[in-house]
Amino acid sequence: MLERVPNAEEMTALVGRPLFDVWIALCAAIDEKYDMDRLWNSGGRAWTYEYKYRRGGRTLCALYAREKAIGFMVIFGKEEQAAFEAEREQYSQRVQAVYDRAKTYRDGKWVMFEPTDLSMVDDFVRLLALKRKPNRK
Repeated sequence: MLERVPNAEEMTALVGRPLFDVWIALCAAIDEKYDMDRLWNSGGRAWTYEYKYRRGGRTLCALYAREKAIGFMVIFGKEEQAAFEAEREQYSQRVQAVYDRAKTYRDGKWVMFEPTDLSMVDDFVRLLALKRKPNRK
């Protein structure tokens, strides 16, 4: 866990205004559908920050930030991969391509998107529903 959470000015300076707007919109879309714990952490070697959505010891997704880039990661277990494959045509070509390139590990398929605009936010929310039904109306 981070000792000090970055504020909006620091995040804007790190990723830039357009990407910070995408970050805010994505967080708002997730918050609208899910009541989750939100945890800030160091982003490891590749990222400056990690912002994770968790509940009951299970991670829904994580957002990442570094200089001039943001990331959105979802890890799909076997059942979630099957659910995605069953409805893959309902997702944009970009989402399908990133999913197809993602590496599958023992614990699931780790899919990292690096959005540059708002075009995939609706797809992201639908992907999250494969992992966990929304718990807000």
